[in-house]
Amino acid sequence: MKQNIKLMLFVLILGVLTSGLLVGVDALTRDRIAQNAEAELKAAILDANNEPYNLTNIHEVFAEAIEVIEVEGLTFYRHKGTQNVSYPFEGGGVWGPIEGIITLEDDFETIVAIKVLVQEETPGLGGIVAEAKYLANFVGIKIFPIIEIEKDPAPNGPNEVDAITGATRTSEAFEDLLNQNYSDHKTAWESRTE
Repeated sequence: MKQNIKLMLFVLILGVLTSGLLVGVDALTRDRIAQNAEAELKAAILDANNEPYNLTNIHEVFAEAIEVIEVEGLTFYRHKGTQNVSYPFEGGGVWGPIEGIITLEDDFETIVAIKVLVQEETPGLGGIVAEAKYLANFVGIKIFPIIEIEKDPAPNGPNEVDAITGATRTSEAFEDLLNQNYSDHKTAWESRTE
């Protein structure tokens, strides 16, 4: 009986120490993680607009080149030169969230770039949704009235992109989240007064 109490006490102390260490590490790294996520978002927007930067001047270049516009609780990023507009998107994939940034020409219909920042899809299949080679297929495509990600091998129309081979559900989820986010952001963008 005494042996069991010692063992339970040891496990309890070890659990408290381990939990304390994890909480401490989280507190120490939380700000750094947020700063890295902010820099990654800024880099995606600057890359989409062909703005040169490096890690030491990214925040200054972003402040000089990009105008941040808040409309109805949504955030837009407009390039001061080209008037391209970027906004973050998010939604559910097959295995977890998909989050990223999309940049449109000033017509708010033609895709300039898409960058996926977070995804949990199957590597080599649905995970292709975050690869630059796949996302390059969206450049120049019209997202209005809706974008269609097609399995059909026929030539694509002005608002169609080929689906990811072997990842039909991820392709469908990506199509849905792009269209839903676009609808919400288009309504807000058109309602702004400048």
